[in-house]
Amino acid sequence: MTTATTTATTTTDERALAELQRDHGQALLGFLLGLTYGDRQRAEDLVQETLVRAWLHPEAFDGPYESMRPWLFTVARRLAIDARRSRLARPTEIGDGMLAATPDPADATESAVAAVDVRAAVRGLSAEHRAVLVRLYFHGLTVNEAAADLGIPAGTVKSRSHYALRQLGHCLPGYRTGRRTVARPRATAAQ
Repeated sequence: MTTATTTATTTTDERALAELQRDHGQALLGFLLGLTYGDRQRAEDLVQETLVRAWLHPEAFDGPYESMRPWLFTVARRLAIDARRSRLARPTEIGDGMLAATPDPADATESAVAAVDVRAAVRGLSAEHRAVLVRLYFHGLTVNEAAADLGIPAGTVKSRSHYALRQLGHCLPGYRTGRRTVARPRATAAQ
């Protein structure tokens, strides 16, 4: 195959590259579809990148092998591995739909609505549960400090805060703990 010389670099002749794509393009695409788990767009991008590498390395055409296919598949495989590692190293991208559903942090309306919901839910708690949450979450006291302030054992503070938060989970829309939505019976005032 022939090569064309530019001022600074030597590249593969366009006709040779077109022949290479015609002879091996479909097989290369099929191979890369398997490596990209059927992602056609990503596979096509990798085919193009592989052909760019062939264009930049005309010496590959002069190799001791009868076909360029092994060289192309090796390059394509390495490019696919590099692309996957690169994607895994970056944070997950989110789509426009997720951004549209996310409230604007500058919008005071969302925080005002949330504050109203929280106040209403806290008012719905028993006096004992409310007293514990107010000291722990609104006054910033530790469990031991809240226990001393309320004159009850620290274990009771922990228990009441647990059941109060659980009851709030039922009252506040969209509240989730861990991996599953809270769906337990309501805590009673005696807890």
